[in-house]
Amino acid sequence: MVEQHTCTGVLPGWEQVDRLVADAYEYARGSADGAVADYIPALAQVDPELFGVAVAEVDGGLHGVGDVGVEFSIQSISKAFVYALVCQALGHDAVAERIGVNNTGLAFDSVIAIELNDGHPMNPMVNAGAIATTALLPGGSAGEQWEAIRAGLSAFAGRPLELDSAVYRSEAATNQRNRAIARLLESYGRIEADPLEVVDVYTRQCALRVTATDLAVMGSTLADGGVNPISGKRVVSATVCRDTLAVLAANGLYQRSGEWLFDIGLPGKSGVAGGIVAVSPGKAGIGTFSPRLDPAGNSVRGKLATAHLSRALGLNIFASDAVTEPRSGGRAP
Repeated sequence: MVEQHTCTGVLPGWEQVDRLVADAYEYARGSADGAVADYIPALAQVDPELFGVAVAEVDGGLHGVGDVGVEFSIQSISKAFVYALVCQALGHDAVAERIGVNNTGLAFDSVIAIELNDGHPMNPMVNAGAIATTALLPGGSAGEQWEAIRAGLSAFAGRPLELDSAVYRSEAATNQRNRAIARLLESYGRIEADPLEVVDVYTRQCALRVTATDLAVMGSTLADGGVNPISGKRVVSATVCRDTLAVLAANGLYQRSGEWLFDIGLPGKSGVAGGIVAVSPGKAGIGTFSPRLDPAGNSVRGKLATAHLSRALGLNIFASDAVTEPRSGGRAP
């Protein structure tokens, strides 16, 4: 059993965090469960043995073990950060009404969920909600929206992010289902722009190249109220971070979100290229990369490593210890 810590404000010391990140890597790398995402041809070619674990503290400290510098496409993890950018631009109420925050309980690319809810996409972490969210991003053209996304996600990462052209072309050639979802949303009045242009922008955002370290830094930006721990620049407001983390807690791991929150206790988001980002508010962001996925599209090793770190670093947002100091103002015995 891993030693457990319950922290309410700070992480353990630097050397201990370094050791525990290495422990999490060793704990998870023995798993060979899962399979790479073969429905996107470019992703089917990735080395399934790649694996990296990174932690970015809110004070800028970086820890990493394994393939933390290997680039891969961000995929659905982009949904979280584009949602934050849209919330920053349009505000809490407008985005909540238009997109929603409730879990569908169905697959990430479900069409049934749209029909069952009268065209409402339900939440921004499934494809329907993500496409509708991308459509809301301010911009006079699809090109302007794309540049706003690239610049915004680069600000979260603290470095310029580039498009993986091969992944983009591969996904653009096989995204018929997303095009159908966009057309369906258009029929319900949920998308006002050209739905195929919206899908193209969405496909591009999913093909941005990141590393496990980038994901940790992006998560740490959400953990620190919207300030990037490396650049020191504010990317979004603290209110937007709160809203984004709440949505991630409810919906970030698709139909497995309840299991993830029960076992790990952190807001998180996965992508089918094998990335996972998890956020411990006020403390750190975790980024993992391992291409083998479970049936819901979540990295198997990434989940194991994140669970290990959540326990070992005392990150679970639901964990607490009894107060040891005498309580004042309490009920008399």
